[in-house]
Amino acid sequence: MVAVIVVLVVILIVAGLIAAGRSFKIIQQYEKGIVYRWGKVLPEVRGPGFARINPVSDRLQKVNMQIVAMAVPAQEGITRDNVSVRVDAVVYFRVVDPIKATINVQNYMFAISQQAQTSLRSIIGQSEMDQLLAERETVNRELRRIIDEPTEEPWGIRVERVEIKDVSLPEGMKRSMSRQAEAERERRARIITADGEYQASKRLAAAANVMARDPAALQLRLLQTVVEVAGEKNSTLVMPVPVELLRFFERMTPGLAGSEAAPAPVEELEDLGDEEVAEAEAAISHASTPELGEVELPELVSGASELPSSEVAEEVPVTDR
Repeated sequence: MVAVIVVLVVILIVAGLIAAGRSFKIIQQYEKGIVYRWGKVLPEVRGPGFARINPVSDRLQKVNMQIVAMAVPAQEGITRDNVSVRVDAVVYFRVVDPIKATINVQNYMFAISQQAQTSLRSIIGQSEMDQLLAERETVNRELRRIIDEPTEEPWGIRVERVEIKDVSLPEGMKRSMSRQAEAERERRARIITADGEYQASKRLAAAANVMARDPAALQLRLLQTVVEVAGEKNSTLVMPVPVELLRFFERMTPGLAGSEAAPAPVEELEDLGDEEVAEAEAAISHASTPELGEVELPELVSGASELPSSEVAEEVPVTDR
């Protein structure tokens, strides 16, 4: 009799422990609990902590509320401008309604994956290659909208963010793009070089104008060039002599006597003002010109008069006109 009572007590203790284990559940902070009572979902969602349920009629299902990062397999497609590309992406989503996520869809992870792949193919066909490469933000927003539209309301899943990771192009397209970029860089280099030459010519023209006003500036520039060349410690120094310097020495050379004397160089007249020009013209117009007098013919040589007329006639040829 005592043995039977001990067995019954042990059975009751074990049953109590099993019932307590099934009655008390621990829900983590990042989870929500859904209670099924006789197969029917209760509208109340259990929060994190201890949750007590009926071990006989109730069943607790935990739903993860964290953001899930899911990699979308690479999808091949043809863009709107007929370029074959291969695009892969990543989707960030989370459950906002645990009841819908567990009842309305059988496996929401698989469903989101398939929806993301389909939407990625659709966005490839709607976009151009330049948009996929340069306008990533716009493509990501459109892709997020396409994925989130059929999932948030019926499934209780919100897509937080979608990012395109990589866009693979064919090798022929990569070579064409590299040639295009090289041609564009060469065009910019030529424009910059031409602009620099234009600016340098303007500066040189201005410098020549300044030096033309004062010839001493050219001499100073020549001496500065000589100093710069001498600073390199070369054994040979080539010093060009400008024409202006030769003219200066020529003017300083004393004139030669007789026919060997060189004529003095004609100095350039300065640009006179209006008053000086008027005075010069008036002086020229009122200047008196000397009258031409009678020109005395030179006397004939005495020897010539002694010649007979016949000889003179023979010496002077007669031309028939």
